[in-house]
Amino acid sequence: MKSLKTSLIISLLLISIEAIQAQGASGFAVAKTFHIVSSGGWDYIAAGPGNNMIYVSHGTQVNILNQETGDSVGVIPGTTGVHGIAFAATLNKGYTSNGRLNNVTVFDLKTNQIITQISTGQNPDAIMYDGFSKKIITCNGRSKDLSVIDPATDKVVATIVVGGKPETAVSDNEGKIFVNIEDKNQIDVVDITNNKVVASWSIAPGEGPTGLAIDTKTKRLFAGCDKLLMVIDATNGKIVDKLPIADGCDGVGFDKGLKYVFASCGEGKLSIIEELNADKFKVIDNVETKRSARTIAVDDTKHEVYLPAADTQPAAAGERPKMIPGTFQVLVVKKK
Repeated sequence: MKSLKTSLIISLLLISIEAIQAQGASGFAVAKTFHIVSSGGWDYIAAGPGNNMIYVSHGTQVNILNQETGDSVGVIPGTTGVHGIAFAATLNKGYTSNGRLNNVTVFDLKTNQIITQISTGQNPDAIMYDGFSKKIITCNGRSKDLSVIDPATDKVVATIVVGGKPETAVSDNEGKIFVNIEDKNQIDVVDITNNKVVASWSIAPGEGPTGLAIDTKTKRLFAGCDKLLMVIDATNGKIVDKLPIADGCDGVGFDKGLKYVFASCGEGKLSIIEELNADKFKVIDNVETKRSARTIAVDDTKHEVYLPAADTQPAAAGERPKMIPGTFQVLVVKKK
């Protein structure tokens, strides 16, 4: 009995040591905090296309900050209920999805001047640029469809009905768009050449998929769900792995240089998963961030992560905490 007990104690100690070593293994930590005084809620954030700027959705506008200093560079006004920002860099254009206006604002990337506004489906949420089709695509939560915009003409050229509420979309840059369907726990696959859904993949036991990222080299999708990161084969929908993450995930990003998957979680942690190969993944860190830091942008040239957040008031049961006015900020997380 004594020998068995001793062995058990040693085993537990080894497990504890391994757990301690795993924490902080990424080297990432909050390095800077950029404060934004203006009022309003927020959703997505985006790193600009090589222009050293970050674009932050915030209430009725998009705040533009210098990526290094956090200094205010400009504002895109009149974007009520703004969710996300995307870029058609070769045309020098930026696009914002304005959820309460049911439209997209187009602006000049050099001058920040508004060019036009484009009507979309209802409640455009996430927005992306697809390099294969050279189209801007919005995920319209209320009308449960995608608006496909040609940035050459700034016109909607197609509307694609999906199988439920579309939350986030990514491209394989080969003609397929993958869309998290939040209320159906599935990923819809869209043929962007023919503008139609060609497959729907269940990602159970993943529930409530929100953030989505892709490694186009290994053809792996990373879907942020309730306390799980689901890894899916982008060629056939097979679930490759499922990994524990912190609670309240609303964003996932991928650094293709480091081979790190980042899941931003509103409980105040940034879960980091290392892609060892196409079929093997490992949770290596849960970085302390800030409660409410639930969305994310990853700059994989600088290897930096940007998380919008705010101080919050105590919340009633079942309700999202309300932000304290004047405390909105962007956390910069990077290796120290």
